[in-house]
Amino acid sequence: MKINNFLELSDFKKIIVENKNIELDKALLTRVNESFQFLKEFSKNKVIYGVNTGFGPMAQFKISDEDTHQLQYNLIRSHSSGIGNPLPADEAKACMLARLNTLSLGKSGVHESVVILLKELINRDITPLIFEHGGVGASGDLVQLAHLALVLIGEGEVFHKGERKSTKEVFQSEGLKPIQVEIREGLALMNGTSVMSGIGAVNAHKANQLTDISIKLSCAINEVVQAYDDHLSEVLNGTKLHAGQQKIAEKMRAHLSDSKLIRKRADHLYTHFEEQEKVFKEKVQEYYSLRCVPQILGPVLDTLEYTEKVLENEINSANDNPIINVEDQHVYHGGNFHGDYVSLEMDKLKIVVAKLTMLAERQLNYLLNSKINEILPPFVNLGKLGFNFGMQGVQFTATSTTAESQMLSNPMYIHSIPNNNDNQDIVSMGTNAAVICRKVIENAFEVLTIEAITIVQAIEYLGFQDKISSATKELYDDIRKIIPAFSDDMVMYPYLEQVKKYLKTM
Repeated sequence: MKINNFLELSDFKKIIVENKNIELDKALLTRVNESFQFLKEFSKNKVIYGVNTGFGPMAQFKISDEDTHQLQYNLIRSHSSGIGNPLPADEAKACMLARLNTLSLGKSGVHESVVILLKELINRDITPLIFEHGGVGASGDLVQLAHLALVLIGEGEVFHKGERKSTKEVFQSEGLKPIQVEIREGLALMNGTSVMSGIGAVNAHKANQLTDISIKLSCAINEVVQAYDDHLSEVLNGTKLHAGQQKIAEKMRAHLSDSKLIRKRADHLYTHFEEQEKVFKEKVQEYYSLRCVPQILGPVLDTLEYTEKVLENEINSANDNPIINVEDQHVYHGGNFHGDYVSLEMDKLKIVVAKLTMLAERQLNYLLNSKINEILPPFVNLGKLGFNFGMQGVQFTATSTTAESQMLSNPMYIHSIPNNNDNQDIVSMGTNAAVICRKVIENAFEVLTIEAITIVQAIEYLGFQDKISSATKELYDDIRKIIPAFSDDMVMYPYLEQVKKYLKTM
């Protein structure tokens, strides 16, 4: 696909998830070249931050002309100081794409070789070694982006074909040449929010998957208990003016459209009433985790959609410093590299994903507790009660994982610590927020995995295979291909991992 101007998150999915190759439009290269040539002329006999000055609190020091190129290399090498776990390949690739897009706006004054090499690395699935821990997300993702810049100058390490190798070795085997610093390639690569935004784009994609899975599982559990349909009705949900709630209810109605199990209240509770009846056999209303799904997942969907909008805006913004403006022949110094927008969204996203996880855990508990569902054996045990354990063991995993997500949902956005000789006196911690959000998302997949297996076992016990909706039947059949109906106890962890992988491909 050809890149020229605005990148949508759907484009990220095509490139990062579906591995579509990219091309650089001629207009894009023209913009980059015009910006580079303008800065080259404009910076003569002027003080331009990061071109002929030191960095951060050292900006008061003038750099001689003969040292300006070495200055950029010094910056890259000195800030390649991350530690901890490497970013997964999809996130590192998303970071590169986000940085390429920002530099392609023609607001950074870089040489075209930078975006051309980034394009080649993306297309060849060569991803830089970038560590989780490093940047504070204020003067951009300085440390993490330094590791990206390090690769572009032919140093550091990369992942290629599943192996971690030296950049020099991979460049030689692939016939690639490092960039040469021309004016400010080091700072332009490092000043920006591309790491937090890249991770954020991947998080948003996975959060969309989780929302869809949660809707499907919520529909299935409503079928298992033969719930009434009025809590999903257009009329009821239309009386509350939240788009997310209405969309969730609509999706659930579509999912359940051909179910033979969902009941109409009028057929059961509105037909007669005997005065002598003091206790109703039929449940009048379901538990909140079953009938309040639109109200619970609605805010999740609304938050996710807004997060996607913020991420798209950030990815398509000039988040560099200084900003090169060819149109009015000026260079503007400011703080577009500050990551508060992304940091706040990552905190919000992890909060709603944690709530989605809590919903799944409560739905799971409902199925496992025979005293409250009154239709299933304890722990959906298809074996001998007291001798076999059913889904008893996996509930501990779901409960502990949910608890971890609840703890991790505390905000990172407000945990600013001044650093850099107090030059960076208030920071965003955006990449930390994005990484923690990713952990909460991963936890959600694990809890939903356990819920999905339990729902399938419940359908098995009740013999509802021919009565569930076609959409739920598809889910049932797919999971049954991975894990057969079981009554005897068996080692569960291999099945959990396989079902988790399946959910991630839905």
